[in-house]
Amino acid sequence: MPRKQRHTAKRVFDRLRDECGFTGGYTIIKDYMRERAQRRQEVFVPLSHPPGHAQADFGEAMVVIGGVEQKAHFFVFDLPHSDGCYVRAYPAAVAEAWVDGHIHAFAFFGGVPQSIVYDNDRCLVAKILPDGTRKRAALFSGFLSHYLVRDRYGRLGKGNDKGSVEGLVGYARRNFMVPIPRFATWDELNLWLEEQCRKRQGDRLRGEREAIGDRLLRDLAAMQPLPASPFDACDQASARVTAQSLVRYKTNDYSVPVAYGHQDVWVRGYVDAVVIGCRGDIIARHPRCWEREDVVFDPLHYLPLIERKINALDQAAPLQGWDLPQEFATLRRLMEARMGKHGRREYVQVLRLMESFELADLHAAVKQALQLGAIGFDAVKHLILCRVERRPPRLDLSIYPYLPRATVEKTSAKAYMHLLGGAEAEDAA
Repeated sequence: MPRKQRHTAKRVFDRLRDECGFTGGYTIIKDYMRERAQRRQEVFVPLSHPPGHAQADFGEAMVVIGGVEQKAHFFVFDLPHSDGCYVRAYPAAVAEAWVDGHIHAFAFFGGVPQSIVYDNDRCLVAKILPDGTRKRAALFSGFLSHYLVRDRYGRLGKGNDKGSVEGLVGYARRNFMVPIPRFATWDELNLWLEEQCRKRQGDRLRGEREAIGDRLLRDLAAMQPLPASPFDACDQASARVTAQSLVRYKTNDYSVPVAYGHQDVWVRGYVDAVVIGCRGDIIARHPRCWEREDVVFDPLHYLPLIERKINALDQAAPLQGWDLPQEFATLRRLMEARMGKHGRREYVQVLRLMESFELADLHAAVKQALQLGAIGFDAVKHLILCRVERRPPRLDLSIYPYLPRATVEKTSAKAYMHLLGGAEAEDAA
């Protein structure tokens, strides 16, 4: 029965009295149940761990990332012979996180263990067959084949089969996660966790004559060398682009360039990124979203369509919340004031320069164009090219005919006199 719904001595006594007519006392029942619980307590055999073998598991702890308190799922990799450890935190304990944690652990130690003991997590084991063998999940099976690691599994519900890493999960939570870690990004948290694992190698545990780092040398000597290239730790799927240029992956929608609308694409889901491709080309890359039913836009994907459908500029969802420098809004206002609807289209063309240039370079070109009074797409493009090619700009109408022209005439005194007195003022002049 579940732990919180098991019979207590009082409940056994009540049922014996009510259902079986028991006439004895409560103390007899209580003493019997205490002795029975003592007899049923499991006794374990101390184990000796040869070098070069490992155990792996996941734990949970609260962290603060970017000012947001959230649950972290931390991967723990343990070498029981030396007690060397590696800990890495993830937003979720998915199959990609399992594989990514192993890859970083192998790189951390500089070798691949001969075997690893796991529990029967569904990210690793797709099915347990009647004879007890495990049918591995697809991604995990590819990982094992790449590194030639022998996988071993504990019994269902028996954490003591990999007690070393189970204890390390608790150690990492009590020592690495107290107080609650606060970092700007997951990468910063994981760099800090790696440093804690290195510091622990100088500790000497109770009952051991050597420090962890000294015993770790025997583990490393028994490990296999790393392969020439690491395994690509990603989940792979196929999808079709919708009419809104979106691709759905794990309940979330990610944008792709509008040119790929209604086409079949492939998706690779990494722990920190979602990569989308069509045939042999990568067409989009987004940060991985761990929310549900969310939409992740890249504004640049929709600019070619907005340039054609310019009336959608102000209501386009992909552009909402796009944090651009203030000079871009100034440029748009001046373009619309001088050229009307065509100015809005030229402003979108300016934004499309980010398809080829960095935002910092475009920002500098826009500021320079505002200072020179050269309000137009051609001027901004000329300035950013000069900045990238490291040559001085030449905004000369004779060699650059597409700049907006301005006609400046000389002031006529006759015109002023006409304003003052009409025809009589002209005669007086």
